[in-house]
Amino acid sequence: MGKLDGIILKGIGGFYYVEAAGEIYECKARGVFRKSRIKPLAGDRVEISINENAENTIDVIKERSSMMLRPPVANIDRLFIVSSAKEPNPVLLIIDRLTAIAVSRGIEPVVVFTKSDLAPVDEYIEIYSKAGIKAIAVSSVTGEGVDEVKAELKNHISAFCGNSGVGKSTLLNAINPSLGLATAEISDKLGRGRHTTRQSELFAVEGGYVADTPGFSSLDLEETEIILKDDLPFAFPEFEQYIGQCKFTSCLHVKDKGCRIVEAVESGEIPVSRHESYCAMMEQAKEIKEWELGKLRNKSNENLRR
Repeated sequence: MGKLDGIILKGIGGFYYVEAAGEIYECKARGVFRKSRIKPLAGDRVEISINENAENTIDVIKERSSMMLRPPVANIDRLFIVSSAKEPNPVLLIIDRLTAIAVSRGIEPVVVFTKSDLAPVDEYIEIYSKAGIKAIAVSSVTGEGVDEVKAELKNHISAFCGNSGVGKSTLLNAINPSLGLATAEISDKLGRGRHTTRQSELFAVEGGYVADTPGFSSLDLEETEIILKDDLPFAFPEFEQYIGQCKFTSCLHVKDKGCRIVEAVESGEIPVSRHESYCAMMEQAKEIKEWELGKLRNKSNENLRR
């Protein structure tokens, strides 16, 4: 029996596939993690035991630098939020919710608009660039932006996430054709893609790792990723220079009198769509009490275990 340090690439049906010492080992997680209500995630740094006459086991999950429940992945430092110019159309609230979640967890968000050959995305690129968030227009057909995304992946542990059908797997295939990830057509009836990615899985790309993750809906995010109201303004980078300058210290930056952030929206310094997303998120956040957060996280962990 030997022990190795490694990284979880994916988990399927209770088995975890760990890259360690240049090999990939199939492992089971020790029962102590279930008792502790800890779910191993793709991206986890782990210590494993290699057993000749029994299953290999994950013995230790090392401290995480970051964690997201939706998509379920650990230790990433960049989150690529993928939307499409068309088929399906962009949903800015989902994009903004994801950028806010990333910022609140110390993860750098990068917004990618795919299918730029089908419709212009200049307006969206301007919104996020103005907010201080890297935004890239991409076409897997023409090759536009593919090299730029590839450069942003270099030496990072990243995740691709977004609604189903926006082209996450297609883009990853364009970046590294050897991945051969499954893709699917958009449903004409529903206007969205079928889920071709069934679990979060890490792939070695550009000297680092990138996770292709299952598609999800806005409701998924509302149920799993909560930002408290006092923390929410700090999750919008373009608000930072105005925080603390409002007339009232209790200002929620929604429609309050003397609010510097509202004034900045009215003067065009902050994009209207970003503030609208903030207001929608604040409506949810102000209903959540801190003591309820643990309850919500437990529910999320239960969903992860299924």
